[in-house]
Amino acid sequence: MTLNCNGFLMDLQVPKIMGILNLTPDSFYDGGKAKDLDSLLKRAEAMLNAGAHFLDLGAYSSRPGADFVSEDEEARRLLGVVEALMQHFPEALLSIDTFRAKIAQEALDRGAALINDITAGHGDEAMLSTVGKYLAPYVMMHMRGTPQTMQQHTDYDDLMGSIFKYFSERIQAAYLNQIQDVILDPGYGFAKTLEQNYKLLKHASELLVFEKPVLTGVSRKSMIYKLLDTDPEKALNGTTALHMIALQQGSKILRVHDVAEAAECIRIYEMLGP
Repeated sequence: MTLNCNGFLMDLQVPKIMGILNLTPDSFYDGGKAKDLDSLLKRAEAMLNAGAHFLDLGAYSSRPGADFVSEDEEARRLLGVVEALMQHFPEALLSIDTFRAKIAQEALDRGAALINDITAGHGDEAMLSTVGKYLAPYVMMHMRGTPQTMQQHTDYDDLMGSIFKYFSERIQAAYLNQIQDVILDPGYGFAKTLEQNYKLLKHASELLVFEKPVLTGVSRKSMIYKLLDTDPEKALNGTTALHMIALQQGSKILRVHDVAEAAECIRIYEMLGP
């Protein structure tokens, strides 16, 4: 299983790490920590040195109830950082967390390698065709509604059946737009209750029937800290526990805040063997 990232063929036989670089002031865990470009570059360098294979840049918070951000503001927060990262770390593989086609296009033009879309193309009808033109890998996530409304859409007759139907439709749409490398993100915390998140994780291996790499994003999320009656700052131990389960369920990419700890988790998982 491979991904074509700007002409580099990424082999996913060993699971990979996507480090989260939030460019927003209001993300649930690290919003506003990197207050200037120098701080962002230092965080990026630390993540790359710790073993991140991708850096995921997001300029529009997708936490529940997040504020709306205009396209101009998203571009202002994001595009200069993309340029700076490519200048300082030309070999880095940048993932752009956006649902807007114009933002995706501008970032890909500046050297980004893949697009991470929480709406799977529902947020902007031009997204799939835009990504297809660049032959970029595309992360499609399962979600209902928007970040502002998603927690009002957690009523499922059949959770896994609904997710399967969703991905079947979105994968077909991606193929019709010439997208070759599709990555599936089941969307932990997006239009799902705490109990549904754990049911999804328990059955995540069923997604392997699509023969697409699965990305898991559970890092420091409320499914951990609400269950354990704590907060995001104290959710690293729970995150690592869920990462091991996700790897055992077949996940090929871990999207994380804590790269070194995720790298250790993958080393231990690999030592266990098949």
